Amino acid sequence: MTASVLFLATIGLGLTFFPIEISNYLNLGFQQFIVITLQLMGGLYFGFAMLNWMAKDGAIGGIYNKPLVTANLSHFMIGGLALLKYLAHDPGKPGILWLLAAIYTIFGIVFGVLFVRTPTK
Repeated sequence: MTASVLFLATIGLGLTFFPIEISNYLNLGFQQFIVITLQLMGGLYFGFAMLNWMAKDGAIGGIYNKPLVTANLSHFMIGGLALLKYLAHDPGKPGILWLLAAIYTIFGIVFGVLFVRTPTK
């Protein structure tokens, strides 16, 4: 849980405080709509990180914290699959996207395992 908190909080804070720089890096151009959308995404990522932080000391797995595990599983599996599909069509994309896809996929698998296994702290 702590690793997911660090990952999500880093992305969230980056999107919240550096939307223009991230927009330029991704060649999205400067439009107020894009900047505000990136900041809203930053808020979502950071909120998700705080949710995981608050639940990190509780039992996770089986029936315990099932909504939290389901939300994380959904987020990371959908994100990982979307990134892998995107990168499969153009493998020449920047390495940071490959790293992001790998991290998303790993977290997706971990939360998938937590979804079906017995509870642990």
